[in-house]
Amino acid sequence: MGILLALCILLGFQTALRNLSSDQGEESRRVLEESLRRAAAACYAAEGCYPPTLDYIQQHYGVQIDEERYLVHYDCFAQNLMPEISILEKVPYETNR
Repeated sequence: MGILLALCILLGFQTALRNLSSDQGEESRRVLEESLRRAAAACYAAEGCYPPTLDYIQQHYGVQIDEERYLVHYDCFAQNLMPEISILEKVPYETNR
């Protein structure tokens, strides 16, 4: 009975850790998206147009992107319209060998 209880507690702890890790990943993605949007707005306020590229934001506004972890879509189709920004977290590719 004691072993069964210990296994249940261990399983619950493992599930909680997995959920915590998932929540942290989503929070990191959200923070990155917010940083990119704020940098784009700051550029518009300072320069009168939105940044033309993602590289421009990184070079001039100091936003750092973990490119191994995230795929960022940045589309500035007009200088006076907020760019389309989407961020996807990359899923590690595992091969079955």
